[in-house]
Amino acid sequence: MGLRPVDLARRAGVSTQLIRNYEADGILPPAPRTDSGYRQYGEEHVSALLTYRALAPGFGAETARHIMQAVHADDEESAYRLVDQAHAGLYEQRLATDAASEALGAAAAEFRDEPAPTGPALLVGELAHRLGVRTSALRVWEAAGLLLPTRERITKYRRYEPEQIRDARIIHMLRQGRYSFDQIRPVLDGLRQTGSTEALRDAIAERRAAHDRITKAMLYGAGLLHQLVEEKRATAERRAGSVPTAL
Repeated sequence: MGLRPVDLARRAGVSTQLIRNYEADGILPPAPRTDSGYRQYGEEHVSALLTYRALAPGFGAETARHIMQAVHADDEESAYRLVDQAHAGLYEQRLATDAASEALGAAAAEFRDEPAPTGPALLVGELAHRLGVRTSALRVWEAAGLLLPTRERITKYRRYEPEQIRDARIIHMLRQGRYSFDQIRPVLDGLRQTGSTEALRDAIAERRAAHDRITKAMLYGAGLLHQLVEEKRATAERRAGSVPTAL
């Protein structure tokens, strides 16, 4: 006996509309219809639904959708490539976090051990060029309250003094490590006020813990994906074996 959309929705704790959306997006295989036009889902749809819901937290909704589409198209190679690509991307994020940790440790030492930085002030374009970012990024950091340039009296151009240039370098490194503004703010406050690196250590530890959570989610989702692929292959083999050989 087939499952109704509401039955399938209850199995995953989602709405029936979301089930229809999943089918339209190719996340679920097409559902056969009854004579009266109602969808009828089977256990293969349950497996596909649970697999997608497990893949999304680790791989992201878009990549998980592409993986499911590839599986339903019998394109296992493309599905595996997407899995590999996501793992490689996470590994690159881990390396970036490690590099940022080392660089930030050295930058934080400037607050503790070095005298106040000196040198010429820079205009917004000059600082953007030095950091390798767009000028719009500096304005966003300013709007978030992370960077506070002075203004020239007549032209009103932004001018970044040496201490602000130092802060901008730290902000840039943290943003490269995908730290949010809310994570960056206490890091800068601690460094500016007392030279403390406690918030910096906490931010790095939180980022590494996030990597671990994503890895665990990937492993769990990949396990269900493997099971789905094997079930799909076994079903195809059973159907092929049940077809009588032509005389």
